[in-house]
Amino acid sequence: MNVAHNNARQRPARRPRSRDLRGALALGLCRGAALVVGAVLVWIVGYVAIEGWPRLTWEFLSQAPRKGMTQGGIFPAILGTTLVTLLMLVMALPVGVLAAIYLVEYAGRSRLSRVIRAGVGNLAGVPSIVFGLFGVGFFVLFVGRNLDAVLGTGLLFGQPVMLWAAATLSCLVLPVIIVSTEEALRAVPASHRAGAHALGATRWQVIRTVVLPQARGGILTGAILAVSRGAGETAPILFTGCAYFLPRLPVTELFGFIPMVNPLDQFMELSYHIFIMATQSTNAQATRPIQYATTLVLLGLTFLLNITAIVFRAHFRRQLRQGRG
Repeated sequence: MNVAHNNARQRPARRPRSRDLRGALALGLCRGAALVVGAVLVWIVGYVAIEGWPRLTWEFLSQAPRKGMTQGGIFPAILGTTLVTLLMLVMALPVGVLAAIYLVEYAGRSRLSRVIRAGVGNLAGVPSIVFGLFGVGFFVLFVGRNLDAVLGTGLLFGQPVMLWAAATLSCLVLPVIIVSTEEALRAVPASHRAGAHALGATRWQVIRTVVLPQARGGILTGAILAVSRGAGETAPILFTGCAYFLPRLPVTELFGFIPMVNPLDQFMELSYHIFIMATQSTNAQATRPIQYATTLVLLGLTFLLNITAIVFRAHFRRQLRQGRG
């Protein structure tokens, strides 16, 4: 009798049937929502591909525009989008990573860290058009004009150029990078930090040799999200350096023969090009195939940049696993 009583005590209690039904219903709703989102994405990309693929030729991808963008190609817009996105990433990634390191490794739970986190959260909710107006007022009129006055360069920095467009986009994507880097840093086990400190390493040595190598995957995730966010934005670059019809490339020749990107020049951009053709064209119906083809190129370019970052992330994670093994 005691044995039966002990077996009864050890037997796990069955969950109520209503709880099982609620769990199954919640799981079904989550799967249904995921399928709906996936179906919408496939429909949008498929529709754009079907409408834009006939217009997608090598001439369209490799040549400069002609006759008000109705002939020729969009190569300057492709190059401008790539350059401004990469420049944005170069400007935003170090600042975002250093800010996340300070918040996680140095600030802790101080009042200053709470204020900074609140500011990052508010920055993430600011509309993109506000970033565009901020870029004009701060980067172009304040920083650029003052640089021209100090250096005596006329009107070199105090006008809309690629440098200020990338700086504006970097402000836009900073919250994404900071939050993802914070999560990656917090995911590193505290025992690894304690072991490195026990061996006599300073705090910065621990961060540089122990924490950051393990957090590289999460940092690159933030870079992927930043590229996805910044590559398709139109409002922040609307007033800070983008041009609609600019057949020449934002490239200068160093020493007369070495081609070099010129960040102090205006540039064409794919999303801005789509916006202008869809809203300002005198015959939107006639330019619609060009709009869909340009949209398809923008999607492909964004996917390519994301895939490149994903490959690097997978490489770093593989190196981390091999190091642990």
